[in-house]
Amino acid sequence: MLRTALRTVLAHRARLLMTVLAVTLGVAFVAGTLVFTSSVSTAYQNSSSRGFGHLDVAVRSDGAPARADTPTLDQRLVDRVAKAPGVRSVTGVVTGFTAVAGKNGALMGEGWSTLGTNHTADGGARDPRYPFRDGRAPKGPDEVALDARTAERAGYRVGDTVRLSSDGPVRTPRLVGIFTTDSGEVAAGGTLALFDTPTAQRFLAKPGEFTEIDVTAAPGVSQTALAAAVDKVLPEGLRSTTGAELAASQALRVESGVTSLRATLLVFAGIALFVGTFLIGNTFTMLVAQRTRELALLRAVGATRRQVTRSVLAEAFLVGLTASVAGLAGGFGVAAALRPLASSLGKGGHALPDGPLTLTPATVVTSFTLGIGVTMLAAWLPARRAAKIPPVAAMGSVYAVATPRSLAVRNTLGAVITAIGTVTVLAATGMTWDEGQLVMMLGGAVLTTGVLVLTPLLCRPFIAAATPVLRAFGVPGRLARGNALRNPRRTAATASALTIGLALITALTVGAVSGQRSIERRATATLSADYVVRMATYDPLSASVEKRLARVEGVGAVSPLREAPVRIAGQDAFVTGVDAASVSRLLRPEFTEGSLTALRGRGVAVSTDTARQRGWRLGSTVPITYPDGARDRLTVSGVFRADDLLAGIVMDTRTLDPYLPAPTARQILVKTDDGPGDTARHRIARALGDNPAVLVQSKQDVSASIARGTTMMLNLLYGLLAMAVVVALLGVVNTLALSVTERAPEIGMLRAVGLDRRDAKRTVRLEASAVSLFGGLLGIGLGVFFGWAGSRLLARDMPGFALVLPWGRLALFLALAGLVGILAALWPARRTAHLDLLAAIKAE
Repeated sequence: MLRTALRTVLAHRARLLMTVLAVTLGVAFVAGTLVFTSSVSTAYQNSSSRGFGHLDVAVRSDGAPARADTPTLDQRLVDRVAKAPGVRSVTGVVTGFTAVAGKNGALMGEGWSTLGTNHTADGGARDPRYPFRDGRAPKGPDEVALDARTAERAGYRVGDTVRLSSDGPVRTPRLVGIFTTDSGEVAAGGTLALFDTPTAQRFLAKPGEFTEIDVTAAPGVSQTALAAAVDKVLPEGLRSTTGAELAASQALRVESGVTSLRATLLVFAGIALFVGTFLIGNTFTMLVAQRTRELALLRAVGATRRQVTRSVLAEAFLVGLTASVAGLAGGFGVAAALRPLASSLGKGGHALPDGPLTLTPATVVTSFTLGIGVTMLAAWLPARRAAKIPPVAAMGSVYAVATPRSLAVRNTLGAVITAIGTVTVLAATGMTWDEGQLVMMLGGAVLTTGVLVLTPLLCRPFIAAATPVLRAFGVPGRLARGNALRNPRRTAATASALTIGLALITALTVGAVSGQRSIERRATATLSADYVVRMATYDPLSASVEKRLARVEGVGAVSPLREAPVRIAGQDAFVTGVDAASVSRLLRPEFTEGSLTALRGRGVAVSTDTARQRGWRLGSTVPITYPDGARDRLTVSGVFRADDLLAGIVMDTRTLDPYLPAPTARQILVKTDDGPGDTARHRIARALGDNPAVLVQSKQDVSASIARGTTMMLNLLYGLLAMAVVVALLGVVNTLALSVTERAPEIGMLRAVGLDRRDAKRTVRLEASAVSLFGGLLGIGLGVFFGWAGSRLLARDMPGFALVLPWGRLALFLALAGLVGILAALWPARRTAHLDLLAAIKAE
């Protein structure tokens, strides 16, 4: 039987080609994902190890909000740590966000990977962490050095002027050196700028203070022993961490991100494989139906049912094995393609460190297990059907048509499953997001399964509704209708793959567009300001930016949105500081009690959620402890509904600022006398030195940035789901091609009695279009329902969230389904038109 299975696969290799290709695509996606994520994880871990190789112990704050009594990392502490036993050397380090503009004015790198630090000399000669390739170390406030990667990407050379910014104002020091580094941040596409220590302290921290103290151990002293010795000389509020722990922590953060990426990609790969099961099952069902006489002969000469089943499963094993080998090889191509894609979507346009592609044993085992397992699982039911056909009945009929009773049982089961899934999804819409998301996902999976089981029943009314359109094409239309209804199971299985892909695409589109519109409303509904000024990296702006903006010609009102850690009513919290004298011209939050005008002095406004959680009401008096340790009592003077700009506890900056060591703002709101316009925007940008790290956004800009993020996310999801659509396309092609082979005698007879080649091709194209449109319409309907249910679920936790149906995109998806049918019919239609009439009529 094994030899029979091998010969059968070789004899039908052309018919199995699409099945092999579908499984190959799914396995290649899985293998590529595993190879890519393993390679990235290994590269980051190697980079992290090199980046922390220069230190044995690092001294940092314990992460608690800064207080008046929080110890500072200054030179006195450096000297104290240097006296601890086992210490070889101690280096005070200053690190902070530093935006570097390229020669074209664009921001180099983004976020946490865009850093500046201090250069410290070793024996007055060099800093071993940063060996210089060109030039020398910076000295004084007007000099800077850049890492080699950044200098190459930006085209900087020693002697050029570089535009830098940390918290808003622009500086233009001269580039005096270019260095190399093993920093993991630079390897990940970030930038690193070096200053001398006094400049770095003024620019990135405070004069005389460090952000970290790095310690190296004397020979023979372990990192753990050194950390214990250093801890004994540290004041409360500071902690030491070994270099190994820092490397492991960064590697863990990287692995966490890689794990999330791996899980996301594997979900979409799983979808493609799941869609492929319909193609595999359909292929083996049709092959079994076409080989019933062959299988009956095997039964007649002594083969048992179990042997017939094993024979079909052996064929599936060989198909899965072939596809797995090809998919594993193709996985390297997928991994190689994912690297530039992920880099282009990452920070700074170069988000991944260099490193070879890594193939692990787990990747090999997973690829073969999935490829072979999915293929054999999908072929199991056709194999059982083949074994159950009695030899005499099989030898008397070419087709194994499902009985009415089996279809009735299937329809009943499908109706029950669909009802359970629908009820579960509807029940989830009444829950909170945390409670309902898992329930809704489970209900959606059950509902989709039920609809797929019911698809043979649902295809009949759709084809009936499409009959007037098909009849307009004459004989080819009537033949296409009959072919689609001849075997509802086959039609359903062919359409199901497309249904799943379009259901997911539609649900994601409806959810993303609805979310985008809701976020836009939340972000701009209460905004009266003409412009919102913020750092592109969301780092804080210094107080000097507020002063510069207030002096700009044509600016009528300015208010920061300042955040500060406090202890209020016995609990740690963050308060938002605004300019009470101007904020009413810049924001119009919805107040349930009081107003913004009552903020002056010791009044505070609180959101409805905060008031409910803390039991506060209008007139309540609450104690507060400021960051410098000062205490006061404030009065609740207003209660408002929170939005994306204002939430929690809000107070006047005139009350808050005296207690802050260095006031900053996450955003600054600006109102101009003449309203938004190019002139006003240019004046504001010019006042900030045309800083590329600072964004000056109008309402329209805020909405556009939200829309760009949504579009980018959707395009990425469309690209990932495109694999499922391609597999669905292969399924339609395969089904039509096998159907042409199966109906060769019928096609030959029709050609013989007058059906010309053009009508024969049109028949196949119309059948393919009808099946594809049915699958597309069913998928879009499911996707819209899931989008509606998701919006109901989100609306409970996100007030104002409303369902938005993007009719244009939905129409495009339906047109895409029709296009899939047209493309899928090209090869089968050509085969139909070029069948040899006599050979087709004689075929059995």
